[in-house]
Amino acid sequence: METIYRIIETLLPFSWAQYDFMKNALLAILVLTPLFGLLGTLIVSNRMAFFSDALGHSTLTGIGIGVLLGIADAGLAMAVFGVCFALLLNWIRRRNSISNDTVISVFSSLSTAAGLMILSKGGEFSKYSGLLVGDVLSITPGEILLLLGILVAAAVFWCLCFNQLHAISISAELARSRGIRTGWYENVLAVLLALIVMCSIKWVGILLINALLILPAASARNLASNEREYHLFSLLISVFSGVSGLIFSFYNDVAAGPTIVVVAAMFFFATLAVKPRVK
Repeated sequence: METIYRIIETLLPFSWAQYDFMKNALLAILVLTPLFGLLGTLIVSNRMAFFSDALGHSTLTGIGIGVLLGIADAGLAMAVFGVCFALLLNWIRRRNSISNDTVISVFSSLSTAAGLMILSKGGEFSKYSGLLVGDVLSITPGEILLLLGILVAAAVFWCLCFNQLHAISISAELARSRGIRTGWYENVLAVLLALIVMCSIKWVGILLINALLILPAASARNLASNEREYHLFSLLISVFSGVSGLIFSFYNDVAAGPTIVVVAAMFFFATLAVKPRVK
């Protein structure tokens, strides 16, 4: 890491780049934002915005169950619960006549309430309140490497499964008629999304992670005229929002996560102004 630190100091001769915690945060942003930018396009195209939001809120229940079972590693408890939660939610969505947003809202509300109930016992919730907004400045080099591995896995998945997921987003019935196993691809996407959300929540925050997944893709959709531009714009907007928000937060002594979301939201509203109007 020392070599990387020296490269950053050479390329970025600014006061904020002299601190190791800012270097780590910058590296984390450069890994997380492309991940969110790519995955966000799949979430928006497959109408899973509420789904990813429910996953974020289920974090509290995952931690709570881990506490009840005596699991020392909160990250492991969150990941296992998140995968189970995502698969169960997918299963109920496909087998219930109730609208998807209603089912997801019920699951999101239940998981949030259950997590708060468990973690608030004995007034202990204050230990976990930091998860609400996250703290990217606390990330370590080892955790950055973990996120890098997840980014590689997500990129491979995106390359291999994009066509199938894109077909499903257009019409699940048409995709099935072409021999695409829609349920299998939806479950794989849900599991990947669950793992990414659970592994990122510590640095991004429960209240913010869905915004970082959705806003760059939503902004890109307002600008793009084809699929290639859609994904490229989403990735660029995500990275720029992350880096500029991090630097702005340093100089103004405000939390990095919320600042990044505000920058991404400003991009979204700006794209609305230039979006071609439908007559």
